[in-house]
Amino acid sequence: MPQPVRRPGASDRFGRFVLAPVAVVVALLLVFPGGSLLPTLRPWLGLIVPVLLLLGLLRRSRPALIATALPLVAWPAIFGGHLLPDGDAPSDLVVVQHNVSDENPDPAGTVSTLVAAAPDLVALEEITPEAVPLYAAAFPTAYAHHTVHGTVALWSRHPLTEAAPLDIRPAGLGADWNRGLRAVTHTPHGDVAVYVAHLSSVRPGLTGLDTARRDDSAAKLGVALTREPLERVILLGDLNATVADRGLAPVTAHLSTDGSDFAFTFPAALPIARIDHVLARSLSVTSVRTLPRTGSDHLPIIATLHL
Repeated sequence: MPQPVRRPGASDRFGRFVLAPVAVVVALLLVFPGGSLLPTLRPWLGLIVPVLLLLGLLRRSRPALIATALPLVAWPAIFGGHLLPDGDAPSDLVVVQHNVSDENPDPAGTVSTLVAAAPDLVALEEITPEAVPLYAAAFPTAYAHHTVHGTVALWSRHPLTEAAPLDIRPAGLGADWNRGLRAVTHTPHGDVAVYVAHLSSVRPGLTGLDTARRDDSAAKLGVALTREPLERVILLGDLNATVADRGLAPVTAHLSTDGSDFAFTFPAALPIARIDHVLARSLSVTSVRTLPRTGSDHLPIIATLHL
């Protein structure tokens, strides 16, 4: 006698038509992020996976559990390496990058935090003309070499030459917008071109995030990197994007960074993304980590590089 066909219950329908599609969408977004907001928040999509898994188990939904396996595999495949400890990463240069904020109430305390690990280079953004003397006075004598252009600056233990502004100004902005510089640092390991850049901020718009100015800055920076005559290059800056953001493609086509640590830098009170970066060419960025909070809305980062 044929057995009656069992119709899916409400729990199974919820798993099949709600949980399973959500799991598939999360997996697709992990693998194929688009725009600027999603790449910035992509690591946090992993928080959805345990929720889907728990609901699938509670509902006893086989389709939901099978579909949840997709993001369950995708997330560690993409980000698992970021959770591994750096170990004894080789280091020839140590550099610090920090957007100090133009409203920072404690320049001296900020500098003290940045130089505690005795880096070779310290790059600053949002340093106002009024604050430059305060920062300059706070740096130890070991950092005798420095250059300031517009609102970006570089302090170095090693001699600097060829220091000059770098024009990454987006179209439509005036000459007072000066947020890039290039210099050559003469390290014991050889000459390195050092770029300091603060790309335009991303603004909310009627159709989402407005990235046009930032992308224009990134394109101009990419052109400068293409023309850079020195083989060894370090870029330090607030790029207002994660390296997964396609808007940074003109930059990341020439430079790379580490894959060992999330090192989220913004906002400082509850960091959700690393938008402050150390990238390099013909040097390996072997580790990146955040430093303690300063008077800025960004966290500083410190990176080691191997020649």
